[in-house]
Amino acid sequence: MACLFVSDLHLDPARPQITRLFEHFLAGEARTAEAVYILGDLFEAWIGDDDDSELPARIAHALRGLADTDVPIFFIAGNRDFLLGRDYASRSGMCLLPDASVHAIAGVPTLLMHGDALCTDDHAYLAFRDQVRAPEWQRQFLAQTMDTRRAFAEQARAGSRAHTHDTPEALMDVNAEAVARAMRTAGVRRLIHGHTHRPAVHRFMLDAQPAERIVLGDWYAQGSRLSISVGGLRLDSLDPALATDHA
Repeated sequence: MACLFVSDLHLDPARPQITRLFEHFLAGEARTAEAVYILGDLFEAWIGDDDDSELPARIAHALRGLADTDVPIFFIAGNRDFLLGRDYASRSGMCLLPDASVHAIAGVPTLLMHGDALCTDDHAYLAFRDQVRAPEWQRQFLAQTMDTRRAFAEQARAGSRAHTHDTPEALMDVNAEAVARAMRTAGVRRLIHGHTHRPAVHRFMLDAQPAERIVLGDWYAQGSRLSISVGGLRLDSLDPALATDHA
């Protein structure tokens, strides 16, 4: 059996074909998995577990369908859905993990992260991250009306697009020393993360020993899935045409 990893689905009503692809994944391949890991940015935006719109309910139903088959689902929050909390996780059958968690994957201790905390050269983003991760900021935000929160989320998405357009790509990628520091702290030789939307398997030397960093891809135009078993790993894409409109 394999452990399956996805990240950066950015589910949004504007891209229904990707929602259907994820439902197809949960109802199909994921049901034969040892575990499924979602490493952040499951949703394009998350304004609170009390969001009563259709998409969160639809995805909770699909996730619960997988969880009810006794496949564990683990979730690490991303930069878009850092407010996803225990209530939604309970409804979905997911287990919330803190960022920078270590799990044994096919017998190998593996550091699991969303990946944004590794982009230490992007100082403007890290300052914003610190602000919105503060408990007091989150308490005040969640106390606002749903309409106010939705308006803020839309502004934040526009700001993110502008920041991505205006910031050199190198600054938005992970910092090599931050990667090495995180892996040393965790005591591991394997790291899996998303966030950068640059799927690849990077093999390198860390303190004179072989190490690897596996980057998950996004789901904007297609799916990106990592499968790891004792027999090896496979990082590839899922074609939206695989999904039907039955969900």
